[in-house]
Amino acid sequence: MQTQPQPSKFETIASWIVPLAAIIAVAAWFIIAPEGALGKLDAIGYAVCHRIDERSFQIDDRQLPLCARCTGEFYAAGIALLFQAVVSGRRSQLPSKGVLAILVAFFLAFGIDGTNSYIYLLKQTSGGLEQIPNLYVPNNILRLFTGSGMGIALASVLFPVVNQTLWRTADNRPALGFKQLGILSAIIVIINLLILTDSPIVLYPIAYISALGTLSLLVTVFGILWIIIMKQDNTFDHPRQLWLAFASGLTLALLLVLGIDLLRLQFTGTWNGFPGMTG
Repeated sequence: MQTQPQPSKFETIASWIVPLAAIIAVAAWFIIAPEGALGKLDAIGYAVCHRIDERSFQIDDRQLPLCARCTGEFYAAGIALLFQAVVSGRRSQLPSKGVLAILVAFFLAFGIDGTNSYIYLLKQTSGGLEQIPNLYVPNNILRLFTGSGMGIALASVLFPVVNQTLWRTADNRPALGFKQLGILSAIIVIINLLILTDSPIVLYPIAYISALGTLSLLVTVFGILWIIIMKQDNTFDHPRQLWLAFASGLTLALLLVLGIDLLRLQFTGTWNGFPGMTG
């Protein structure tokens, strides 16, 4: 019968230090972040998004924690990870070439719309780059849809990589097929259309899902990094064994968010979008 390896001295010490560090990081985030539930979510979005007001959806003139593009990207990524966890389990192979081609198309749409939008922004704020034509006038509808497509693409690649890293025994089938991608895409399109109604009933949950989706991606990446550094890849049999990696990922993610927040706040002096950037 195969026996579990005994934890090293470092792992034993880490099992005490990491949870304490996680508690301290969470407490620091609550203290530093703006007041209110949405203010705490703003602090997450502030670390990864420009948060320009005109490029964000609004709840009664109060912008969401992330701009329209980042809202789409991170809420869709969070939902895509959850969707795959339910329908794909421990499937650990990347999607087929056909599915990957669709995901690449999502990525290209994101890149094209983002570049076009950025050029338009620079023209509005600096008055330069007039020699570079815009393909079209950017808008929040396109930002939302191209962002959510990118979120699906990110999660579709990240999920099987996570399974490849975690499990002692994985399912060697593609984590996402055409059918699953179609269902997932339909869910995201329906949610996008609901977001475009500007109903607070929709936007409040999306504010939480998008910000927590951002945090979940960071926690996942840092948790996987911790597992690789600790040389624990392909040693797990049950999700309850992942608590230390999760706590480590959460701690590192919050430290990164706090570090970027404090640096940006030092330079700009505001929790809102970058000063002087509108349009």
